[in-house]
Amino acid sequence: MALVLHAGNTNKNGFKALIAAEYSGVKVELVKNFEMGVSNKSPKFLEMNPIGKVPVLETPDGPVFESNAIARYVTQLKADNPLFGSTLIEYAHVEQWIDFATLEIDANILRWLIPRIGFAVYLPPAEEAAISALKRALTALNTHLSSNTYLVGHSVTLADIILACNLTLGFSRLLTKKFTSEFPHVERYFWTLVNQPNFRKILGEVKQAESVPSIQSAKKPSQAKEPTKPKDEPKKEAKKEPAKPKLEEAVAEEEAPKPKAKNSLDLLPPSKMILDEWKRLYSNTKTNFREVAVKGFWDMYDPEGYSLWFCDYKYNDENTVSFVTLNKVGGFLQRMDLARKYAFGKMLVIGSEPPFKVKGLWLFRGQEIPKFIIDECYDMELYDWRKVDITDEDQKERVNQMIEDQEPFEGEALLDAKCFK
Repeated sequence: MALVLHAGNTNKNGFKALIAAEYSGVKVELVKNFEMGVSNKSPKFLEMNPIGKVPVLETPDGPVFESNAIARYVTQLKADNPLFGSTLIEYAHVEQWIDFATLEIDANILRWLIPRIGFAVYLPPAEEAAISALKRALTALNTHLSSNTYLVGHSVTLADIILACNLTLGFSRLLTKKFTSEFPHVERYFWTLVNQPNFRKILGEVKQAESVPSIQSAKKPSQAKEPTKPKDEPKKEAKKEPAKPKLEEAVAEEEAPKPKAKNSLDLLPPSKMILDEWKRLYSNTKTNFREVAVKGFWDMYDPEGYSLWFCDYKYNDENTVSFVTLNKVGGFLQRMDLARKYAFGKMLVIGSEPPFKVKGLWLFRGQEIPKFIIDECYDMELYDWRKVDITDEDQKERVNQMIEDQEPFEGEALLDAKCFK
């Protein structure tokens, strides 16, 4: 018998087990046609979980309910699973962060959200307390992540999976950019995780809330008496009101996708520079790089259709751990994927010892940094941006050195060089 997960396909608590299964190589089937408020009230479901809550995992040895317990069960199906860490103390820290994700993050997100969407009485003091507690938790998390890429060790653990799923509800429904900008390391961590292949396969594309939901009243429907009508008057059919969405759907259901508007960059006059040809030249040049690739770049470059930009990370003093700095840059390049059609970039991590400097060179379609990139990729505001003046020979030579990964660069060794193409 296969493992069958009973939950809706938008249930963030069900996502925990499904992502753990992807990392563990365990097959878990999501039950088909699950309808919240109907499927979980059926006799079969209530035999598995008498209180009717989701998710529930159906196993050959009997059902398991409570989402964290389900995720742990799936993870333990793989012997010596690194999702639990590699030592006893790492295992303890995984469990520690799972409790933190549940009691400090998820609980306060729900205390803030549920009254606003009409599933509990809205009380301003209660909301203020929930927001204050959530900020306190996020501050602690931000401090931890300032020197750690993941919660425990150097790779994803079950704690990261559970925390990311809990944060997904917050980021998608409540936590606007203005709110999360106070916690830049949490932002970096969250967007890095949800764009990992095993996360993205289950979560799909996660979009950050643009505003906090307006307050909806939590009134109980009143039962009106049916008016007496004359016998000869035909009885009018009662107008049916749309059913109020169940909590799971109200919290997690995504809107139907809207047709994509044409990108404004596609409306620019044609450019003589074919970006893909430059990317192929860069990728295929293995020797004489300065003579072939760099010279070829300037032969192709169209200063009317494209612009070059230098960027410098604003918080280099925080770059005290090499792998954290490298992961930070890698996450930035991952999140720039939306710009692949319109951009090319080089990011250099500089220095033989901390703090490491992060500098970059970017080629963008058009004369300004595209607005949709600034709006969608939060990393952009973590850098100072300066347009390259190609009439300045010093700036032009700096472009050449960054394309070429010249070492030393500005008198310092290169720790790493990454390319976006």
